[in-house]
Amino acid sequence: MKIIDLSIEINEDTPVYPGDPPVRIEQAGVFAKDGSIDHLLHFGTHTATHIDAPLHMIEGGKTLDQFPAEHFVGTGKLIEGFEFEAVKEAGIEQGDIVLFHTGLSDKFYMPEYWEIREAMSEEVTKYLAEIKPKMVGLDTGGADTKGSPNHAIHKILLGAEILIIENLTNLNKLAGKEFTVYALPIKLQLDGAPARVIAQLA
Repeated sequence: MKIIDLSIEINEDTPVYPGDPPVRIEQAGVFAKDGSIDHLLHFGTHTATHIDAPLHMIEGGKTLDQFPAEHFVGTGKLIEGFEFEAVKEAGIEQGDIVLFHTGLSDKFYMPEYWEIREAMSEEVTKYLAEIKPKMVGLDTGGADTKGSPNHAIHKILLGAEILIIENLTNLNKLAGKEFTVYALPIKLQLDGAPARVIAQLA
């Protein structure tokens, strides 16, 4: 069984979306005093590799815990870039998990990652909303371009209850492969959560 880890680790050096709270990790238990190690974590629900639930952009939308566990597992389809023709030729079916590879994840620890934002067009997004994949994943910091005034891409996908995975990595290792995606977030009654996302190669 070959597993590719598509997730970015969380530590105090993990960059966050500009304006989001930084990661802080405090030790809450020590062996000498407590007989065990424990930690207190402080970070936003959209830190590192994470999943957006509809409530993130849709007032009254579903929270992550309202989706069944099977929603976070599906046949993966990898698409290079955001060109509409490539999306149409990818053979996407209802219930798939569609991953878009741009290569931008190579700059995750650089300021440019948050400034150079590639995004799919509304045409592509509406096409996906009609097909109904379970999830759309990106190796970028967000589904919309930086400074987008209305977050149209987020709202189209989340409005169709297509969850969004952001800040993926290692998508280049899936090129030309058949794979299943497991994208399991913390079961929070909230707008999003960090996730350990992996791909199991066929």
